Amino acid sequence: MNKTEPRRAAGRRARGAAGLLAALLLAGCVVAPAVPRPPYPAPPAAPVRAMYFYPERGQDAARQDRDRYECCRWAVRETGFDPGMTPTRAARPVAGMPPPPSGAAVVAGSATGAVVGAVASPGRAGEGAVIGAIFGALLGAAAQDSRAHAYEAARARAAEAQARARMPLDDFHRAMSACMGGRGYRVG
Repeated sequence: MNKTEPRRAAGRRARGAAGLLAALLLAGCVVAPAVPRPPYPAPPAAPVRAMYFYPERGQDAARQDRDRYECCRWAVRETGFDPGMTPTRAARPVAGMPPPPSGAAVVAGSATGAVVGAVASPGRAGEGAVIGAIFGALLGAAAQDSRAHAYEAARARAAEAQARARMPLDDFHRAMSACMGGRGYRVG
């Protein structure tokens, strides 16, 4: 048996262990498939504003009740929206993850890149660690930025959906105000 053979075998085992360690570390960088998470609540809806009508022509209570009823029926016919009816669909909550703390992905990417770089370049571990840290930080920053943009886009879509859902009520309020204003009431 040759004296260099045990050294070669030990070198192969060390390279195999280093390769296995590098594979395990890189496996930590893999993004898991999207797993359904519990939805986060939608941004709070604006409170429904109450409508007040003040008689300006001395209308008595019975006349005020009748005008309010007739204007309400007219506004429902004109807008196709009845605020007294229970909505059939609830507002959908915003799904997604909140953005990570600032810099968390950059630090994690930098640390992982430094370890992988040091392991991947056995003769020049220091240089490999620095290069790995730089590339890891860049990848971490890109991932963090992508997550933050996706979350903000989801929040914007939810806010837009809420505004669209609120439009029928706003139309009803305008119609009701126009009717009551035409009958001699100040709308407040």
